[in-house]
Amino acid sequence: MQYLLLIYAAENDWVHLEGEEKQELFNEYTSLSDDLRRTGKYVAANALKPVATATTVRVRNGKKMVTDGPFAETKEQLGGFYLVEASNLDEAIEIAARIPSGRFGSIEVRPINPH
Repeated sequence: MQYLLLIYAAENDWVHLEGEEKQELFNEYTSLSDDLRRTGKYVAANALKPVATATTVRVRNGKKMVTDGPFAETKEQLGGFYLVEASNLDEAIEIAARIPSGRFGSIEVRPINPH
């Protein structure tokens, strides 16, 4: 079964990391991605541009409304994701616990709803 692991953290925390700390996190992400590929768990992953680059679209009464920025103000922003193959929720949670940003943010684990 596929699970989407949504990575939330405060963007300002990332901006304030020193160069060496940032590189260490990148290395951890690379290592995790490589391991998930090797074990057949990796489906897709990516980081997102800052929330300031977001555009929110709503349709109300047939009218499209487009707003720059996120839908709501939050302390943590969606910064990226992993889409993984896991045999069950417990395995997906174990993978989520390995995501480096979980140490200072949170990882939301959501099963993919097959059609």
